Parts: sequence; structure tokens; C-alpha cells
Amino acid sequence: MYLVHGQEAGYGIKLPSRCVIEDTPFINSPFRDSMNKARRAKIEFFSAIGLSLEGRMVVEGDWSGRVTGVRGQRVEVAMMKTPDDISRIELTRFDFPAIVSDHRTAPVNSLGYMRVMFTVGDIEDTVTSLRPLGATVVDEIVDYQGIYRLCYIRGPEGILIGLAQELGECSH
Repeated sequence: MYLVHGQEAGYGIKLPSRCVIEDTPFINSPFRDSMNKARRAKIEFFSAIGLSLEGRMVVEGDWSGRVTGVRGQRVEVAMMKTPDDISRIELTRFDFPAIVSDHRTAPVNSLGYMRVMFTVGDIEDTVTSLRPLGATVVDEIVDYQGIYRLCYIRGPEGILIGLAQELGECSH
């Protein structure tokens, strides 16, 4: 680990002082090992659908709690970039304080921003490649009017994403 003081963290964000950029695993302990496995599983899961890891860092300090409203937080952030190198998805895990609510098994229609949808070239191939990484289809893959094939899948730690395969043109 190394500290960055007001420098760029590798993905265009100027970091406040006292951010820790993570380039090595956390301290070894059975608890930390299981947390590291879960984090690696999520990163591997998103990598399998075409995103690439741009960087990881631990964010903590008074300034970060003022952003989220969670004082005294310690959060690990993994920044994943899309294949077109334009967009980023931030995967976060709050290590401290303790989690107050768990939505990992909540149904798809629960309140809150709980999922993101990805366009894929072949939905069957994508689901097949994600299964060894812990993915399960929520219900089934469905054809929507010959335009899309769609499904929701759950991945590591219950993460919920949607997959969409374009089939044809939408008629207006």
C-alpha cells in the first residue's frame, strides 16, 4: 500500500490527501482472507462481462464521511472501466461502520438503485461463462418481442445485474 497526497489515482480523479491506493492484498487473517476472496470474486465477475479493473483504493477520513453522510467510514473502492474506455462503474464495499441493511437477497423490484444492465453479444455464452463465478439466473432468459433477450442474474455476494442481447430493430 502507498499513500497518495493530492495526486491522480490512475483514473482521472484527483484524490484528497490520506487516500490509500491498494495494490496488494489486505493484511492476512482468516477474516481478511474471506473478504479478499469476496472482493476478487466480484472483480472477476465483472471482468467476465467485459469490464476491466482500473484501480482499487481504500477511502477513509473525515472528508469521505461528509460526502456519504456515514461518519468514520472505511470503504474499499474498485473502479471498473467499460470496454469502450468511456464509462466507469464503481464497486464499493463498506468495511466500517457495520452494515445496517442488507439488500443482497432483495427481489428485483425493491426500492433503491440495486442493479445495472449490460448489453452483451450472446446472452447464453455470457451466462455460461459467469456460472463458474457464482452466477445464477434469477428466473429465466426471456425474448422480448424479437428485439432483446433479457435476464437478471445474481453473482458473488448476491450482486444483481441485468443482461440484454440485442436481436433486432425496435419499430416505432
